[in-house]
Amino acid sequence: MTVRPSPARRTGAAALLVAALLVAALGAPAHAAGYADPTIALSASHLSGAVGAYGDPSVTVDVEQAGIPAGLLRLRVLTSSNPAVAGVGDVRQERTRTGDRSLTVRARGRGCTDLTLEVTGRGGKSARATLSYAASARVAGAPATRYLTGSSDASAAVDAGGGHVLVADDETNELRLYDRSRSGAPVKSWDLGPALGRTKEADIEAAARVGDTVYWTGSLGNNKDGTYEAERNTVFSTRITGSGAATEIAFGGAYKGLREDLIAWDAAHGDRFGFAAGTANGRVPKGIDGFDVEGLEFAPGSTTTAYLGFRAPLAPAAPGGKALVVPVVNMDRVVAAGDGPVFGEPIGMDLGGLAVRDLRKNAADQYLILAGSFAAADNSDPYALYQWDGVAGHAPQKRADLPTADSGGWEAVVDVPDRRVRGARVQLITDSGAADLYGDGTEAKDLAHPEWKKARAAWFTLA
Repeated sequence: MTVRPSPARRTGAAALLVAALLVAALGAPAHAAGYADPTIALSASHLSGAVGAYGDPSVTVDVEQAGIPAGLLRLRVLTSSNPAVAGVGDVRQERTRTGDRSLTVRARGRGCTDLTLEVTGRGGKSARATLSYAASARVAGAPATRYLTGSSDASAAVDAGGGHVLVADDETNELRLYDRSRSGAPVKSWDLGPALGRTKEADIEAAARVGDTVYWTGSLGNNKDGTYEAERNTVFSTRITGSGAATEIAFGGAYKGLREDLIAWDAAHGDRFGFAAGTANGRVPKGIDGFDVEGLEFAPGSTTTAYLGFRAPLAPAAPGGKALVVPVVNMDRVVAAGDGPVFGEPIGMDLGGLAVRDLRKNAADQYLILAGSFAAADNSDPYALYQWDGVAGHAPQKRADLPTADSGGWEAVVDVPDRRVRGARVQLITDSGAADLYGDGTEAKDLAHPEWKKARAAWFTLA
């Protein structure tokens, strides 16, 4: 007896044959056409690192395909345009709890490279994205170094508590909040330009905290071309609420005439420091006889008397001259109510011919003075840390010479540890705006991508 397939079976066999032929022709399952295209999105298209760095920042890669858990999608690095900076194998990925990926890059050398990323999903479908990565050179003390990205011209800093720091940039009117222990972008930021009524930068150079109030001052001097800019003639306050990553700030008050007050005060006392000449049209601020404020801190036990630390002039304005500090007795009223400033007896400090680049104290009235050249915009001249008790007539004592082999000039002291504790550490921040970080001849302040701009923060143990 001959058994013949039923019509239904013949139809099913034909369908299977057609499907097999399609698979052979297309090289993919017949149902692949039913899958959506995967997508890939980066939390930032540019990422900065450093050779030999610890805790370099990461970028999050969001991978998706409709109907497919993100954890089942495959992410890989296809190519590097410059393997001498970082190759395919130098990219490390970790899965997040949502199935996305966190990428970090181990730099091999200084420079820039484009890394091509590809996500592959079900049905063999894929999507690509490019991560542009830049690596700066290895620095001394790399384990104790972190990089604050998004800005390169860090100029003043105050401790915000909870392991975070508020940092000002002398090229903008923004304050940025960073995690002190990590490299990466700010946790949050505030643009104070509208509150200050300023369209140009106030050239913020120094800060001091009293309770929940932070006082900030512009340099008060001319710009680098010797031209007066009203924006720089500003002292203002902000109020801090919360701490750590929950820090918030609100604008307080501002005073915009301290420069003229200082000139008049100096003229009334025999033009002792040459403030009128130092602020004259055409006079650059960072000369030995210039005019530039870069330090601000309150006197011992006081919440009203503030010390203005000058980068220029030296007193006298000659090699080996002393660093100048001028007390403002009623700084609280000057900023809050617009009262005219009352100046105290000026203080001259022997810092070995260096000037004040920052001035900071702790609750025990232990001061640290960050001393540097009146002229240098980078690390071409010496920098040093001095300790002081804040008392006029008491000489500061050098604690350490700071390293100057790496890019950026030391600019800010975050806070002062208890100097009586063995192994106490202090964190300093550089202004790296004039540095060629990636060897392409571009100063950091002129980089097109904010993610590639960065200042360097380093911890130092006080001997």
